[in-house]
Amino acid sequence: GKKLLFMGQEFAQGAEWNAEQSLDWHLLDSHWHKGVQSLIRDLNRAYAGTPAMHRLDCDARGFEWLEANDAENSVYAWLRKSDGDDPPVLVVCNFTPVPREYRLGLYQQGCWREILNTDADLYGGSGVGNFGAVHTEEIASHGRPYSALLSLPPLATLWFVLDGS
Repeated sequence: GKKLLFMGQEFAQGAEWNAEQSLDWHLLDSHWHKGVQSLIRDLNRAYAGTPAMHRLDCDARGFEWLEANDAENSVYAWLRKSDGDDPPVLVVCNFTPVPREYRLGLYQQGCWREILNTDADLYGGSGVGNFGAVHTEEIASHGRPYSALLSLPPLATLWFVLDGS
């Protein structure tokens, strides 16, 4: 769906937006609120600058589930795709407070560059991640011929783009 933030949500203001008063700008003195503001900025830039995230937004060809049934680990993964030569984006979410090593099956072999980690230090997170990229291996998983071993931060979402596709 389309993106919507009310005023103040871009830095996690707790109070409901009120047209009669100013936003709580002083909250940006807090590392946590500043981190949320930086995350929203980077999400917007990555979304706008990555065609697979929006070009086929209302077309089923732009989305493919990779993992939607792992209730035990609370991990979801999908691909966003474009209609041109633009690389796909792998989105992986860990909805538990536990970091985990997770093998995910993929159809495409290569290097998947991490372009967003919502748990990065910059955003006030734990900093668990994949050191910028993961590489597929010829190890079948999830019914696919290749897979990558991902470091999934707790309560986080990761975006990867396939390099060289």
